[in-house]
Amino acid sequence: MSLPPNYFEALYQADPDPWRFAESAYERGKYAATLAALPRSRYASAFEAGCSIGVLTAALAPRCEALLAVDAAAAPLQAARDRCAALPQVTLRQAVLPADWPVGTFDLMLFSEVLYYLDHDDLHRLAAQASASLAPGGDILLVHWTGETDYPLTGDAAAEAFCAALAPRAAITWQSRADRYRLDLLRGR
Repeated sequence: MSLPPNYFEALYQADPDPWRFAESAYERGKYAATLAALPRSRYASAFEAGCSIGVLTAALAPRCEALLAVDAAAAPLQAARDRCAALPQVTLRQAVLPADWPVGTFDLMLFSEVLYYLDHDDLHRLAAQASASLAPGGDILLVHWTGETDYPLTGDAAAEAFCAALAPRAAITWQSRADRYRLDLLRGR
């Protein structure tokens, strides 16, 4: 079963930055690697799943003409709004994926540290939605922790299943594995 929104609400009520996105050297390094993995300097319409408190969102925004960032929990979105207040191209919204998939076409989709919260059925639904919303030649970047988890899937299992589900519509163009995370870049056909 996918993790429900109240799981994340409880985390953020106990700690406004439970994964230390704003202060962790590990996160800063991973964010730098994430941005460096993007093959284009600019994207017209980008989508970020699981934006949390908006640290990566704010770093990604200068490369996007429009960036829609969503999170399942309401609690971190105010911090994300504060962090991105000077970035008019950013729209922040509460959304539980895959149920609340946005309307639109995106030339960049970023799934950073989110896919392993889903069970196999929801992961496949999300992959189908991403496939349908990917602009021709658009990029999808996955970033996932590779250590042990208590989540429905591991980072490796989630990334591999998502890539396989997207195979008819997008091809893996680049992969990298760091000490504790992996990056997978796909390009739409």
